[in-house]
Amino acid sequence: MSKTRNKFSPEVRERAVRMVGEHRADYGSEWEAMTSIASKIGCTAETLRRWCREEASRRTAPATQAADDKARLKLLEREVKELRRANEILRKASAYFAQAELDRQGKW
Repeated sequence: MSKTRNKFSPEVRERAVRMVGEHRADYGSEWEAMTSIASKIGCTAETLRRWCREEASRRTAPATQAADDKARLKLLEREVKELRRANEILRKASAYFAQAELDRQGKW
């Protein structure tokens, strides 16, 4: 178990991250905005930076996952197509050899 405890509630974290986004234009850089807002809520700027990055990754994860799903779907569709083609070839070969066997038996 972690020795540190969460000093800030999820609501405070959400609000701080939202404030960084809303007030980013008021400062020269995102880091300046984080430093100012962090001092107002009582955390370090690095902690607020981490919260912002976590929130950003949570927002982009579904989009990334959707792209991964699309790529996987495309790969699976290609594989299904190849397997169907292979099955068709095997069916035709099987019919050919079965007919050849019948022809061979009929000659004796």
